[in-house]
Amino acid sequence: MTLSNVNLQGLIGVFVVLAMCWAISEDRKRFPVVLTVGSLLVQVGLILLLFGAPVARSALSGVNGAVDALGSSAQSGTSFVFGYLAGQAPPPYALERPQAVFVFAFRVLPVILVVCALSALLWHWRILKWATQGFGFLFQKTLGLRGPPALAVAATIFMGQVEGPIFIRAYLDRLSRSELFTLMSVGLACVSGSTMVAYVTILKDILPNAGAHILTASIISAPAGVLLARIIVPADKSETKAEVELGDDRRYSSAIDAVIRGTGDGLTVLLNVAATLIVFVAFMALLDRLLTVLPPVDGGPITVERVLGYAFAPLAYAIGVPWAEAHAAGGLLGVKLVLTEFTAFIDLSQSATGPLSPHARVIMTYALCGFANIASVGITVSGFSVLIPERRNEIVGLAWKALLAGFLATCLTASLVGLAPQDLFAAP
Repeated sequence: MTLSNVNLQGLIGVFVVLAMCWAISEDRKRFPVVLTVGSLLVQVGLILLLFGAPVARSALSGVNGAVDALGSSAQSGTSFVFGYLAGQAPPPYALERPQAVFVFAFRVLPVILVVCALSALLWHWRILKWATQGFGFLFQKTLGLRGPPALAVAATIFMGQVEGPIFIRAYLDRLSRSELFTLMSVGLACVSGSTMVAYVTILKDILPNAGAHILTASIISAPAGVLLARIIVPADKSETKAEVELGDDRRYSSAIDAVIRGTGDGLTVLLNVAATLIVFVAFMALLDRLLTVLPPVDGGPITVERVLGYAFAPLAYAIGVPWAEAHAAGGLLGVKLVLTEFTAFIDLSQSATGPLSPHARVIMTYALCGFANIASVGITVSGFSVLIPERRNEIVGLAWKALLAGFLATCLTASLVGLAPQDLFAAP
């Protein structure tokens, strides 16, 4: 494996992201140098370990197999309810455009239900509890977090932006301002287990090892979220160490209870995703219609996606995308921020023969894999306000900074991935 000039381009992204967060820091004199070095080393170490070590590569291949099994199993259940719309059986009519049979509502959203139910079952069997405690211990020792916030950060990787902090609900009112901001930022930098499989379902045809990339992206973006949050809102000097403890707010009376309640939680997530996509895509279409009154630019009409492409092209270039592809990649970053990562991943899945090269698609997968979008800000504010209503004003005041930290955290992760040799990510 050898580095190239293209790989070194990602260093620009690392510098730009850190500089942007330092520029809006609440105390620029307290830049966390040790944490910066430690966090970047943790991320690089995880990338090299997960994709470089033979045992880890075999495990990641197993992840892809498990994800494929989950996706096909979800399709079987969907097919039983919705018939050929699930994509497993041929339609009862001739098709002029076979690709039109892929219906998001029937091919992707049902996966969320299955994974939510499975996650609840694995939690009841204590498998996810052990994994969460393991990552919590790792983050406590390597990132300097106290026990409860470290545990919540670890839980967020698997459970989601609001569900993760629930496990330390008894501690939330005692968290410092910096710790609270860290949890909000990490929640927007990562994704939940329920949506990971859905993303893989979208990307598997254009991205080899899609399951491994999505899982790795969510894991290594957590340290990035912690780092950027600590730069913007430096750690409170009054913070003291505490042991990692696991809250017991999420308890199930039996395996059946876990599956039923997990399915109910999945239905809530599914409806929220569907409703958000409908509304925000509609808003985007409305804005495009309004922009038709403007004259064409560079031979094409002005659209929201083209404007976002120009606005975010420099950032896309900084994280490692070649300049010839930066406009298309910048458009994806803008779509992810303004709409949702689902919309951006759908657009990315259509780039197999488009403007993005295979390596650029890998970089953009990491840059897009996070909940940092405008709709998620509302989810974060409402979720944390329910958990700690007495700190609602503080939460609202930190929300938009958390959005920026979460968005830039995935860009930092993408920059580090862009620095890695391309053959590191070759399919085994």
